[in-house]
Amino acid sequence: MSTLLRQLFSKYLIITNTVTSGSLLGLGDVITQNLEIEYASRMGTPEQMFDTSRTGRMFLMGLMLGPFGHFWYTKLADKLVVGSGPKVVLKKIGVDQIIFTPIITCLFFGGMGILEGRGIQGATSEIKNNFVAVYSVDCCVWPPVQYFNFHFVPARFRSIYVSSMTLVWNTFLSYMKHRGIATQ
Repeated sequence: MSTLLRQLFSKYLIITNTVTSGSLLGLGDVITQNLEIEYASRMGTPEQMFDTSRTGRMFLMGLMLGPFGHFWYTKLADKLVVGSGPKVVLKKIGVDQIIFTPIITCLFFGGMGILEGRGIQGATSEIKNNFVAVYSVDCCVWPPVQYFNFHFVPARFRSIYVSSMTLVWNTFLSYMKHRGIATQ
């Protein structure tokens, strides 16, 4: 088993990071939907059904975003800001917040709009409706998480660390993406 784990975190790291990203984005949606169903039940509203297609789209989006996170955390972030120590870590967090976060947020909402069949116009609308709120929360949540990541976690484990930390974040993203849908 340890040989398999070694291979998953070395030779097959991009696959490991991509599948983890998809799985955790899907799991975040499962958690969100279960919370929505429970809330609807407590409010006495008509019974809401679990939407497996929605979770499938979230899983697929996670698979599509996985390689971006993999290359960002294993290659690009360390090339853009070289070194270690607290000041360098703060610079990496700044670069992460200024470059990677806006890109990945736009790819998420735009990609979800396209996966839902809304076309380019719908994808653009998704970004406009969600970007500012999500980015604002991101700027509060992720810098402390990323400080630990850039300061203590070896580069090859950064994407998997971020993916692990994203379960709560993915639940929030699923909520932001699908809020209001249950009441329509």
